[in-house]
Amino acid sequence: MSESRLLYEIMREVGKYAAVYRCNSGSIKLPNGKRFNGMPRGFADVMAVLPGGRVAFIEVKADKGKPSPEQTQFINKMQGLGALAGIARSVSEALQICKITKDTGGETA
Repeated sequence: MSESRLLYEIMREVGKYAAVYRCNSGSIKLPNGKRFNGMPRGFADVMAVLPGGRVAFIEVKADKGKPSPEQTQFINKMQGLGALAGIARSVSEALQICKITKDTGGETA
């Protein structure tokens, strides 16, 4: 499965249990010539706000995709701050990162 398709599937499934947001990093050049900066380099692909206010950050990678040093640093920092964060190569891995269990009706652990 392509990374973009996996991203869509993860957002769709996690979105059943949380508010999900697609996060883009980097910058773009605006028509007026100025640059607009999005999220900082390394920011996760998906941010999910779970019941109870827990926040999860999911970096989506295809089977052979490798996280950049900035992505690894971001995940480690978020985990150190108490957020749920990790790399997902499947929908089930994304649900695990978010501690969502389908057999309990989507409740988080």
